[in-house]
Amino acid sequence: MVDFASLLLLAVLGLGFWFWLHSIRILEIACEAGRQACNRMDVQFLDDTVASTKLSLARNAYGRRVLRRTYRFEFSETGNSRREGKVVMLGDRVERVAMEPYQIVE
Repeated sequence: MVDFASLLLLAVLGLGFWFWLHSIRILEIACEAGRQACNRMDVQFLDDTVASTKLSLARNAYGRRVLRRTYRFEFSETGNSRREGKVVMLGDRVERVAMEPYQIVE
């Protein structure tokens, strides 16, 4: 017979595994948002990744509490410089993408 402590441990492990998989999915969405922003601005998306910098609770458009995740990425307009951008995710939606000011090279 399975006791309560074992069931609780299994539930916590399952929840942790689900959170980890969900976080990877959100990271991939944020990475794609950063890549698309760089493509639109005709700059180079560096390192092909984003890094998590902040995690907090916020309310979405329906008033539900969801996680707001902030990711940073780097880009270059010339190939010689590194500028910073960020992607803010609200739940599984892109809330905004912001990029540090840079010089337009022609």
